[in-house]
Amino acid sequence: MGDPDLNLESRLAVPQFFFEDCTVGASFQTPGRTITDADITMFAGLSGDYNQLHTDAEFCRDTAFGKPVAHGLLVLAITSGLTARLPLLSGLQGSILGLVNLECRWRAPVFAGDTITVKVDIEDVTETSKPDRGIVLLNRTAQNQSGQDVMLSGWKLMVRRAPTSIES
Repeated sequence: MGDPDLNLESRLAVPQFFFEDCTVGASFQTPGRTITDADITMFAGLSGDYNQLHTDAEFCRDTAFGKPVAHGLLVLAITSGLTARLPLLSGLQGSILGLVNLECRWRAPVFAGDTITVKVDIEDVTETSKPDRGIVLLNRTAQNQSGQDVMLSGWKLMVRRAPTSIES
């Protein structure tokens, strides 16, 4: 079968993280992703949101933006996708019990051609009344290629605690 140290699957494996692995103040940065006209068009079709502000270049010429703006929920979805690629979120996948709350504020428009990156900060960790889980608050700041904050969001995740070993 070959040398187990050369096994691609084991080299790519991400360790599982738990509530206890989330340290307040830890910060992570995603790679970038450029928003395209196709992204905006496909999101309009997927969501059914064909608002002219997103889909009509002629209409947008007379708006404050001068061109179509990406849907706010598209920016939120891309932010989610970018952060899911971080080792922290990959490691937490098996421990996340659910999304408890999401708060979001859009600070600036995003246009086709803008490149978004996301900074993720662990803002808070809170124990719950159940001993097997806790709440982790992740603040996610999406920025464009100029470093301008375009969206701020707080995601509260219910996360499983690490299993305890049974002592003999």
